[in-house]
Amino acid sequence: MTDMNLDQARYNMVEQQIRPWEVLDQRVLDLMANVPREEFVPARYRKLAYSDMTIPLGDDQVMMPPKVAARILQALNIQPTDKVLEIGTGSGYLTALLAKLAKHVYSVDINPEMTRRAAEKLQSQGIGNVTLESGDAARGWNSHGPYDVIVLTGSVPLLSGSFQNNLTVGGRLLAIVGQPPVMEVVLITRVGESQWARESLFETELPPLLNAPEVEQFEF
Repeated sequence: MTDMNLDQARYNMVEQQIRPWEVLDQRVLDLMANVPREEFVPARYRKLAYSDMTIPLGDDQVMMPPKVAARILQALNIQPTDKVLEIGTGSGYLTALLAKLAKHVYSVDINPEMTRRAAEKLQSQGIGNVTLESGDAARGWNSHGPYDVIVLTGSVPLLSGSFQNNLTVGGRLLAIVGQPPVMEVVLITRVGESQWARESLFETELPPLLNAPEVEQFEF
């Protein structure tokens, strides 16, 4: 696919997938129109970079569809002063989008090879306000906290309370909670030292974060 075709595909993604899916924040629309998603997808899927689908990354992980990434960014309302924690670096694409909006992004992935590849891609795009770390953060990640924004890029059957406790007052946490076939994207805002507001945004389905806490199964 030529660069011209990719530019057209990126435009079509914004106009035909993202905008119709209730994403009206112009900052988000401009960002999605300018960050080259094809540079973050695995090479064999380059032609599918702007398709409305998940893209396999290996290790049972995927890139979320572009419209889901856009809705997440819109819901988080990231400000230029925000410190962000991303759980699940994956391809580094959402990391790049977050970094374009925030002051600094700390991103953690359990797979060191994914961390390495994401670092190369972010560097190639000139994105420097990101700290990448490898580790198991499915139940929380207290380093560098508290955070203004926390986003989990894979699903969790149960959401650990350590995440919402690691928010600043006014901070936002977004997570995909549930098990197939029913998962909801939830936004949790810390409105006081011991008060949080929870909003259900939309339904989607994504693979779980590795080592995510599971719902207890009862045998009768």
